[in-house]
Amino acid sequence: MNLNTLKEFRHEIYDCFEYASDALFNLADALMTESQAQSVLELTLSPNFERKWPSLYEALQMGQVNQTRFEQTMVRYAPHPFDGERLVLAVDATNIERPFSTTSADRGWLYKHNLPNCDKPVTVGWQFSTVVVVPAQTSSHTYIVSNRRIKTSQTPAEVASQQLSELRPYFAERPLNLGDRYYPTKAFIQNSSKDYDLLLRLKSNRVFYRKVVRDEQKRGRGAPAKHGARFQCNDPNTHGLPQRVWVGTDENGHKLVVSAWTELHLREAPELALSIIRIQREAASGKTHDPLESWYVWSGQTELDLTQVWSYYKRRYSIEHGYRFDKQDLLWEKPRLRYPSQFELWTAIVSLVHDELQIAQGCRIREGKEKDSGIKMPFWVSLRRPIL
Repeated sequence: MNLNTLKEFRHEIYDCFEYASDALFNLADALMTESQAQSVLELTLSPNFERKWPSLYEALQMGQVNQTRFEQTMVRYAPHPFDGERLVLAVDATNIERPFSTTSADRGWLYKHNLPNCDKPVTVGWQFSTVVVVPAQTSSHTYIVSNRRIKTSQTPAEVASQQLSELRPYFAERPLNLGDRYYPTKAFIQNSSKDYDLLLRLKSNRVFYRKVVRDEQKRGRGAPAKHGARFQCNDPNTHGLPQRVWVGTDENGHKLVVSAWTELHLREAPELALSIIRIQREAASGKTHDPLESWYVWSGQTELDLTQVWSYYKRRYSIEHGYRFDKQDLLWEKPRLRYPSQFELWTAIVSLVHDELQIAQGCRIREGKEKDSGIKMPFWVSLRRPIL
């Protein structure tokens, strides 16, 4: 990774903006360099914002970005895995709360996570679906390849399925995709398993079915049975013996037991052959956010190595750290924009800055002595694309 790569990325991203490109690119540079700003309006005071403050609102109101070309460019500069490793993606949805923006269009009811016990853990606002490349070690250093708003007429799984389908031609290899409990639906698995290996977390009450035994098909009247014996994750009486078991330790030396049951399917999709995986962790606290046992579904071209299940899925938590970085440091939630289209454009700016910082981490420059190129380095000014 060198400065030429960073320059090429900036030039290609600049060409993705179809209207108000100079003002939007100035806004991205200001966001990247002014880490002390507490509001979007303060970014107009940056030397990198070469316009007066009204240009900020005009750019967000009238600016346009070619979404397809933008995402294609993001994928092209995504970090490549090391030799012997595979590309690992994660998908998740996050809330942008707008409880008092009564004139904003297409707001919906959103569930608020991680609240203390309360009667109504809900809010009102917009929701965004994000696909990222996750690092090998859990951190906020994710790389965003797609960030789209979820309309109130859509579900997170529907939008994520569309994102993954449209992104697949840009990847040279078949990626592994990680997902939370929103995603193990019939439609998502059917659509995404064609192009991706899927490791998705399950709710503990999910029910699957085994293959039909030939004797069961002939028994009794009526049509042949479509489903075999029932398998419910939180009912040990339905489990039977797992086909594969691995006993080992996690990175802290605590005991892990990973069990897998194969050839299971959803009731609404008998044609899908899935593997159900259980992880039992000796060191877990047993609380809701840290259960002693957790369940996952695997859909892939080959069976997943049980020794890698925990290490793979643990990488999904990087997307949560990435969301926190975007909201706290990159002011993602700050602007009170009235229209969803304006906030989608602002989201593209935040995603651009997020990724540019990840690319810049691999660049080192000489300024008296070598320093890691971070947010505050003055070389950003020399890298800005000239005003056309």
